[in-house]
Amino acid sequence: MTPTDTANLAPLIAISAGEDSGDQLGADLVTALRRRYPQARFVGIGGARMQAVGFDSWYDIKELSLFGFVEVISHLPRLLRLRKQLVARLVDAKPAVVIGIDAPDFNLGVEKRLREAGLRTVHYVSPSVWAWREKRAEKIGRSADRVLCLFPMEPPIYARHGVDARFVGHPLADRFAMVSDRAGARDFLQLPHNVPVLAVLPGSRASEIERLGRSFIEAAGKVAATLPGLRVIVPAANERVHATLKALLGDAQGDDAPLLLDGHAHEAMLAADVVLLASGTAALEAMLAKRPMVVGYRVSPVSYRIARMLNMLKTDVYSLPNILARAAGMGDKAVLVPELMQDDFTPDKLAEATLSLFQDSERRGAIVTAFEQLHRALRGDLEGQAGDMAADAVAELVEAGRG
Repeated sequence: MTPTDTANLAPLIAISAGEDSGDQLGADLVTALRRRYPQARFVGIGGARMQAVGFDSWYDIKELSLFGFVEVISHLPRLLRLRKQLVARLVDAKPAVVIGIDAPDFNLGVEKRLREAGLRTVHYVSPSVWAWREKRAEKIGRSADRVLCLFPMEPPIYARHGVDARFVGHPLADRFAMVSDRAGARDFLQLPHNVPVLAVLPGSRASEIERLGRSFIEAAGKVAATLPGLRVIVPAANERVHATLKALLGDAQGDDAPLLLDGHAHEAMLAADVVLLASGTAALEAMLAKRPMVVGYRVSPVSYRIARMLNMLKTDVYSLPNILARAAGMGDKAVLVPELMQDDFTPDKLAEATLSLFQDSERRGAIVTAFEQLHRALRGDLEGQAGDMAADAVAELVEAGRG
């Protein structure tokens, strides 16, 4: 058997995934690609989920899990060394395709160098070109032969800049039912069916909890003091986050004390009437759970001043539900989700916005209807799961390389 025959039967596919969400996307993609190429080999940077489905991780995914502009700058020398090492190994290995998942500050540089070396490249999860300088789409096109987009409004932006981009669906849209099961979630968490419930998600990293957690917990306490019988549930993403949250919550006991959970963020959202959370993917999850929410966030003053000074932000809303609502034609000024950012991120303002949702059932109903519409838009007319659609787009490039 010739080397070419071996490559056709067992293509080498390289993936560089950043963050926990990238690990999940990578695991879904590896699983879907293996159905197409049972003998394929997968190498690069991945986490525990990817490794569990047969991925050979050359470096720890935690190398790319950084928080904010300042933290990235402080780790820049190490990241540059890692990028140089990864590029050299991949140039030598000559994979059929290289896929960078998220982590654009790292992966786009890797993809550009590998594309210049003659390898086919894909970037999976478009950076927020609709929010941060649309012309970046053209630059991304110089790094990636193809961009795989999670949101339907993204490919038209790339098309304006001559970049091949595909909407492959958002994997979270596959994991949430169109009609959510509040009763089942409350049974799972052993919560009463006849009391108001607030889910509080201050972030998925200990660094976020240290920055934001106290304000969220104080806000929840203010809501509980005003709303009789309120149950507050606080899911922790991991052990470190659990320990940080436990310290913030203190030693409160009894039915009225906040319930700290080990994981189960999805169940917490589904069980809640309202969700109070940090801006990020959790807002999208709450939207897919069809739960009204209040979003808050605060970055370091240095990062915020830099973004403002450079006029980097091109939208006046931050959370994905609001961005998707505008893209779906719900109005240029649509604000489904209250956003309290930077100086507005205070316990009093968070509590006021949260109480307003609890006290207005008509508004909550309208929000749920809008969230159902947005959930359908994230599925689009796609016939398969997001991982399968992404695998099809990658396989096209693998097959093209055999011609």
